[in-house]
Amino acid sequence: MIDLTVNARPVQVDAPEDTALLWVLREHLGLTGTKFGCGAGMCGACTVHVDGIPTFACLTAVGDVAGATVTTIEGLGEDLNGGEEHPLKRAWVAEQVPQCGYCQSGQIMRAAALLEENPDPSRQEILESMSTNLCRCGTYNRIVKAVQRAAREA
Repeated sequence: MIDLTVNARPVQVDAPEDTALLWVLREHLGLTGTKFGCGAGMCGACTVHVDGIPTFACLTAVGDVAGATVTTIEGLGEDLNGGEEHPLKRAWVAEQVPQCGYCQSGQIMRAAALLEENPDPSRQEILESMSTNLCRCGTYNRIVKAVQRAAREA
């Protein structure tokens, strides 16, 4: 059994230590917001936070995060007062970012880490930070606008 905290809740997972965190989240815990994209850490669709650091869940063995705190898209903003939605989630809707939506949970998780580290990033800083996450639909300009909006409204 592997103990960790997922979205502020302690969990025990019965999985081999070398199982990708992505599959533990999706198959063992039913948290399907984290997506499988490339399986090689090249697209960012599987981005989650491990102890606050954006991490590719497809490349991270669950045994390597034993005892850690993992936050997925489902848990982002759960600590906000009054059940208010995370500013990035609101900005994503306001800026009409998603087309197919597949990469969006990873995009939002990467943007959340950026805003936690730098609450007022420049356009260039946003582009650099978000460069690890791909969007096949090409909504990059809307992603930048949403991050800027969330920074203003946070």
